[in-house]
Amino acid sequence: MPNDSLPSAPLRRDDIPGWGSDLDRARRPAVPMERMPARLDRPPHPPAQQHSHAEVLVSPERPGITPVYGTTAPPRGLSGVLRRTAYQQTENDIRHWLLLLLADRVDAVEGIGDDLRHGHIPNVFSEMGLPAAWKHNPRGVVCKAAIGAAALGVGYWLLRRRK
Repeated sequence: MPNDSLPSAPLRRDDIPGWGSDLDRARRPAVPMERMPARLDRPPHPPAQQHSHAEVLVSPERPGITPVYGTTAPPRGLSGVLRRTAYQQTENDIRHWLLLLLADRVDAVEGIGDDLRHGHIPNVFSEMGLPAAWKHNPRGVVCKAAIGAAALGVGYWLLRRRK
């Protein structure tokens, strides 16, 4: 009894749909869908350089500031120091990205301190999305709370054991 799942003859490249799409333009399947004329690599006139009075951090791998950039959150405080330190590293260095992540976390804590200094008590639970999480995933909230309580308990036990 012959096995029908095995091909009787090896496949030729011409029999494989889509093979050779980088060959002759007349044989490429996407030729009718390609844009004509071809896309431009650069705009005909680059945008004018944005002016700012805020400090802008620039990667050492780039020759200068990009024409347009954001200035809504200039570096300040400890998070700004961490960002300045991060931008002294190249972008392929893991320290660059870890320092930027740490700076984001520090900036969040600085924001809470800034709110308290201005007399606004932040509603941390609502800002973290706990009411929505409780509504849509109460089991997950209980699980995360149990894990957090266990971690705090182990940490407290380790600190008490040292004394």
